[in-house]
Amino acid sequence: MHEQDIPSVAQIEQNSFPTPWSTNSFFSEIHKSRSIAKVAVLDGTVIGYICAEHVLDEGHILNLAVHPDYRRMRIAECLVKNIVEALKLKKCRFLYLEVRASNLTAQRLYKGLSFKFIGVRKNYYLAPEEDAAIMMRDI
Repeated sequence: MHEQDIPSVAQIEQNSFPTPWSTNSFFSEIHKSRSIAKVAVLDGTVIGYICAEHVLDEGHILNLAVHPDYRRMRIAECLVKNIVEALKLKKCRFLYLEVRASNLTAQRLYKGLSFKFIGVRKNYYLAPEEDAAIMMRDI
């Protein structure tokens, strides 16, 4: 992800989440030394993105979304697989994420990518308030 991608990424974010990240959050993310931020591009248009971070031997997916017109085309799967490969290069052994407890579609995606449910973070999300399912996989 580059600075010029952020307006497109922010638009996808706005269309995907009830409490979206700000444009400044994405700018900050691409400049952090422990961050990996990638975009999926089709015909010069950003159609999806993923943001992750790594600390010691652990990776953490922070944000992932695909433009509504391109969902169910395995783009999210490709983004996650790409992040797994990038985290391998950083010597990570585990990958974690949180997902809304009600987002069963995303949970199915992650289960299909070898993530396992490991716990709950109570009231993790706001607007609407909701628990997060914590998921993890080995890298």
